[in-house]
Formats: sequence, structure tokens, C-alpha cells
Amino acid sequence: MSVIDILTRVDAICKKYDKYDVDKQRDANISGDDAFSRLYAAVEADIDSSCQKAEVASNEKNRASVVAINAEIRRTKARLLEEVPKLQRLAVKKVKGLSTEELTARNDLVLALPDRIQSIPDGTPPAPKQTGGWGASASRTEIKFDSDGQFGSEYFQQTEESSQFRQEYEMRKMRQDQGLEVISEGLDTLKNMAQDMNEELDRQVPLMDEIDTKVDKATSDLKNTNVRLKDTVNQLRSSRISVLISYYCV
Repeated sequence: MSVIDILTRVDAICKKYDKYDVDKQRDANISGDDAFSRLYAAVEADIDSSCQKAEVASNEKNRASVVAINAEIRRTKARLLEEVPKLQRLAVKKVKGLSTEELTARNDLVLALPDRIQSIPDGTPPAPKQTGGWGASASRTEIKFDSDGQFGSEYFQQTEESSQFRQEYEMRKMRQDQGLEVISEGLDTLKNMAQDMNEELDRQVPLMDEIDTKVDKATSDLKNTNVRLKDTVNQLRSSRISVLISYYCV
């Protein structure tokens, strides 16, 4: 066997016995089997990213960019709030290696998430506390509305430029989402292929060992056969020469 074949077989055997490495298995269990840790880490990353985007929006001078960033932050907040019930279910699930105090701490972290998510600035002003609809303010009686509080659709009409911008923005977001979905599906496919290849390698290692054993045995048998055949040919030659000598002597 060549050096490359030997290195390939050694690497395959090492991967095969990695599952008996206690330290590696412990690390894998903490990050791989703990669904709460994975989901909570993803939520934390999204919260940090949204806070950074909110800071960028607060310093942005372009109003169109600010509107787009705030809209993206609001979508992210809505998605994160949908993840909270999942985290609540996972927080009470027992995980090997975690103590009761750690499970309680997880529950406290989940309970604090909604307030943290809602506190992310998204351009939406806080809802004022109203007592009487569109009437005059109770504390500022000098402020009065010219209308009766009934605003028509003309007050909320969008300009043609803003409508085009919104349509273009939504189309680009849709194309980005479609591209991300394609990438996600491709990554899932590659992950499944890698797992299948790893399992196939694990199944092939014993077969390779068996093939090597049989090849070595066949080589040994062939050498023994060649030796016996050579001896037989030599014996035949010797007997033939003896017969010829006897014939001529007679």
C-alpha cells in the first residue's frame, strides 16, 4: 500500500473511534444536542444585530434608509417574539449535565426576553395614554383640533415616489428571501450528503479491512502455489532427463 492509502485509512479509523472520545462527546452534547442553547444564542445574536441597526438608523440622515431599517427591525422583533414560546418549552426540558439552578436561570432568561425585544428602538413612538379620543388634552386645554377628529383618506395618501420606493424595497426583500431560502436548502442538502458520506465511510472501513486480509491471504497462497509449481516443473524435467538417459543407454 502507498503512503496516501495508509494516511487515508488512518484518518478514517480515527474518525470512526472519535465517538469514544469522552471530551469531544461532552462538548458535542453541550452545543449539538442542547436545542435551547442553539436557539437562545440565535435570538441573542438577532437582538444584538437589531440594536446595532437601531443605532445606525438613529445616525442615518436619509429618511428612506431609516424607514427601511426600522421596517426590518420590526419584522425581526415580531419573529423573535414568536421564538419566545419555543424557548419557554425548551427551558424546562431537562438536559444531561445541567443542574436545577441552571434550568431555573434559563427560565429567568426567557422571561426577560420579551421586554428586551420590545425595548429595541424601531422608529415607532410609544403609544400615548389617551382618555377621551381626539378631544382636547386634559393637561393642555389651550391645544385644540381644527377638525372633529375624523381624518379622511387624503391625509394618509402616499406620493408616487414613496409608493415606487416601497414597491422596489418589497421586491428586493422578496428576492433576497428567496435567495436565502435556496441557500438554506442547499446547505441542508450538503449537510445530509456529508452525513451520508460519513456513515458510508464507517460501513466501508470493515469491508476494506476484510478485503486487505483476503488480498494478503491470496498473495500468500499464490506465492506458495508458485513455489510448488516450480518444484513440480523441476521434478518433471529431472524425470524426463532420466528417461532419456535410460533410453539411450539401452
